[in-house]
Amino acid sequence: MPVLTKRHEFVLLFEVENGNPNGDPDSGNQPRLDPDTSHGLVTDVCLKRKICNYISLFHGDDPRFGIYLQDGAILNRTHRTAY
Repeated sequence: MPVLTKRHEFVLLFEVENGNPNGDPDSGNQPRLDPDTSHGLVTDVCLKRKICNYISLFHGDDPRFGIYLQDGAILNRTHRTAY
């Protein structure tokens, strides 16, 4: 089994002012807030979606950078394409 020698780390830093970067669908899309500090919270799933959307915009239709789960995609069609 080959040993992977390359490792990539990155930091995603973003700031939102007067916005709702990660609305809670269970609360009428109200912002998610830390109950102790009243600071906004952003989930890991929200960050993953933002990264996937960026990759799709930056690389376009290049199949090397295809994202399996996409916004508004029909999953059965994606299954066939991946197969």
